Amino acid sequence: MRSVRHVALIYDARQLYDVKVMAGVAAYVRRVDTWSVYIEENSLRDQRLPDLRNWRGDGIIADFDDPRVAAQVTASKIPSVGFGGGFGWYNPASRVPYIFANNHAIARLAAEHLLDRGFHNFAFCGYPANNLNGWSQERGQGFAKRVVESGFACSTYSGRHRSTRDWEGFRASLTRWLTALPKPVGLMAADDKRARQVLEVCRLAGIQVPDEVAVIGVDNDEMLCQLSHPSLSSVESGARRVGYEAAALLDRLMSGKRPRKQRPVVEPEGVVTRQSTDVLAVDDADVARAVAMIRGNAAAGITAQEVCDALALSRSTVELRFKQAMGRTLFAEIRRVQLQRAESLVRERDLTLKQIAAQCGFGSVQHMTTLFAARFGRPPASYRRQVSSRSAPRS
Repeated sequence: MRSVRHVALIYDARQLYDVKVMAGVAAYVRRVDTWSVYIEENSLRDQRLPDLRNWRGDGIIADFDDPRVAAQVTASKIPSVGFGGGFGWYNPASRVPYIFANNHAIARLAAEHLLDRGFHNFAFCGYPANNLNGWSQERGQGFAKRVVESGFACSTYSGRHRSTRDWEGFRASLTRWLTALPKPVGLMAADDKRARQVLEVCRLAGIQVPDEVAVIGVDNDEMLCQLSHPSLSSVESGARRVGYEAAALLDRLMSGKRPRKQRPVVEPEGVVTRQSTDVLAVDDADVARAVAMIRGNAAAGITAQEVCDALALSRSTVELRFKQAMGRTLFAEIRRVQLQRAESLVRERDLTLKQIAAQCGFGSVQHMTTLFAARFGRPPASYRRQVSSRSAPRS
């Protein structure tokens, strides 16, 4: 039987990201059932840390977004794991592993979510740069890169106001930028807080969401997203997984083993769609009908020709107009919707692959497996195991 290990958790209880990380740690603690936890959950600058030189603990998991916390934890000889936004006060030359979310992957998910809705205009709303929020710049760069890959341009706003204490000045600046954007536009905000500010400015300026500006944030702060008007779509960044992996890594260090990676990166979990992006940015009514028809019938095996027949238009006419509006062919859209449905069933339901293939319009499991692996990077069975592992923090 393993002896009890005494672990300190140092995080900012005011920050949703930190709270989600701790939820992941808690899931790991419940699984191993051998940790005795010391919790320090004030804001980082108000932390009353134990004397780490004399504390008889076995391990530490700490948010490194405060220089004092990072310095004291790094200077201690206690096995430790740091986490944060990927920036801040972490010293890459130190012995302490540091775990964080993949900001470029987060941005790509947001971009693809908006691209799938037919937008041709794109924008990113971030923060003025400082030592801690390089994640905002990374997300902006990743979003713009994905948009440019699809043949479109991206407008970026960070503003000069480091906080919203000067709300009127910030509102005026953001209003000017939003008003000047070509519409309709798909907009990614650096996080849910920034996204909610965008929604509020749109409301005050009379800009319609999602018809003129569709907005997606990051972190999936459910209370903030539901209190927003309209409710806010958001990328679930994988914070719980950060906590779970940090705890597993610390357990490894406390057992005298070396970390497999010094800077492990956690992938985002997906997009939670709400009203702020519930729109199809297509002016062509026939194309809009085609999209609706495909999304409603792709799982039943609808063909491109059947879509054209229902519209009473020639295949060449529909294909040309569909490609101009959506950037892909009818067949590509059918496949995309089928694979999205398959991914959802693999992720959420305990169905056999044969059942999933039948429910998504694929002729065989082999055919679905080949297309699924090409789209999501691994075959469905492996993908399900990976997702099951990622969902462990919610247990």
